[in-house]
Amino acid sequence: MATLLCRALLPLRQLSSSTRPAADVPFRARSHGASRLYPDHIPTSPLQKALLAAGSAGMALYDPYRHDMIAVLGETTGCWTLKVLRDQMRKDPEGAQILQERPRISLSTLDLGKLQSLPEGSFGREYLRFLDVNRVSPDTRAPTRFVDDEELAYVIQRYREVHDMLHTLLGMPTNILGEIVVKWFEAVQTRLPMCILGALFGPVRLSAQSLQVLVSELIPWAVENGRRAPCVLNLYYEQRWEQSLSALREELGITAPPLCVRGRA
Repeated sequence: MATLLCRALLPLRQLSSSTRPAADVPFRARSHGASRLYPDHIPTSPLQKALLAAGSAGMALYDPYRHDMIAVLGETTGCWTLKVLRDQMRKDPEGAQILQERPRISLSTLDLGKLQSLPEGSFGREYLRFLDVNRVSPDTRAPTRFVDDEELAYVIQRYREVHDMLHTLLGMPTNILGEIVVKWFEAVQTRLPMCILGALFGPVRLSAQSLQVLVSELIPWAVENGRRAPCVLNLYYEQRWEQSLSALREELGITAPPLCVRGRA
């Protein structure tokens, strides 16, 4: 039994084997040796995936800021949902272009000087402001490892890399309350199990006052916007930098949040 568990949990030891930013490695079908479908792929059995899912879920619930565990949970539980999202992208002209070109988002692919030079209120300028104000970097997104299909691996990688764009569109900060609101929007949009779990169990860490605001105002707003907006994975964000944030929100049917979330916990 001990040997079986050691073999099943072996992929966890490989999580720290690569320190390069996820976006530095392209997703393309080619031979990478040892049954690897893309550069960071770690082949796993159904038993290993089940153990990884259970372990990562527990750690993610204990510490919502363990993005590595949240990433593992998404990869080991979202296969069916990723296929649905992939098919939605294939049927949409903009989504199909994204699947064909496989754009990546990182400090090495972003032209920060260009974003800085854009007019106030433009999507690109507001995205850059979000990164600065919240002190976050697109390079913190973990590479996909446990999805056994290179196209689906790109889909979940793309979801991770546009997460900060969703914060910008929704006007949500990166505090716990803001992350939970975004998770509700993502849960409605994507149906990914990790988003649903985060939306349902994330609020346990909130104060009573914040929980009341979340349930009475923010969740209804996030759910309504998630249902009304088209699939956010079909948006080629890199081609929308110059578009005004207000115009992009109007195009997607996203309304302004009912209250300011910054400073709440």
